This record gives sequence, structure tokens and C-alpha cells, in this order.
Amino acid sequence: MNSKLPKDYVEYLDAGGSDFAFTIGDPGYFQLWPREEIEQWNQDYQVTEYAPGFLGFGSDGGGEMLAFDAEGAVYMIPFIGMSIEDAKKIGASWSEIVSRITDKDANCHNQSLTLT
Repeated sequence: MNSKLPKDYVEYLDAGGSDFAFTIGDPGYFQLWPREEIEQWNQDYQVTEYAPGFLGFGSDGGGEMLAFDAEGAVYMIPFIGMSIEDAKKIGASWSEIVSRITDKDANCHNQSLTLT
């Protein structure tokens, strides 16, 4: 499965890159699927049927899947009504997305909620 993942993405994961982060510009926020589950998530979402030529690898935390094309460019594709016609290119590579990671709101995941 890893042979389908772009080299810069694999290097990011191997270096211990965060599996979630905020970005400047799209996607705004990302959640990466565990590497060992990427194939299963693609099967579950029927990516080869509805978005052939793409490989899903995460989400924007909402209704959009993050996916690579065959050249390693990064796209956002709606989970509902998934089609290649709705794919929106957001980066030429994973490295471009990484360059836009920001620490804005980084502590929100470490704060606990107090309910009254």
C-alpha cells in the first residue's frame, strides 16, 4: 500500500509528523487516517468506484476527503456525492500542505471542557 503513497507523505509520517493540524488556506484542518488503515478506508468509501485515480488518506474533519492523485497532488473531494468532477486541487504536493501548517488554535485539543 505504501508504494501508492507519495514519497514526501511517507517521509512526513516516518519523521513523526502530526496526524492532525490546522493550515493556512485549504484544507484549514486535516486529520490523517492511520497508514495501516488507508486501504480499508478507501474500500469502505468506494473511492475506486466514485473517484477513480485518487487515493484517500484523511479528511478535513468535516465533509471532505483528502486524496492524492497519481502525481501526488492533494485534493479535497466531498464524501457525500463523491465524484472526480467535484475534486478541488489544494496543493501540488503534500510538502506544500505541510508548509502551510500553523500553530493557530493548536492548544484547543489539549483543553478540557467543563460542563456546568
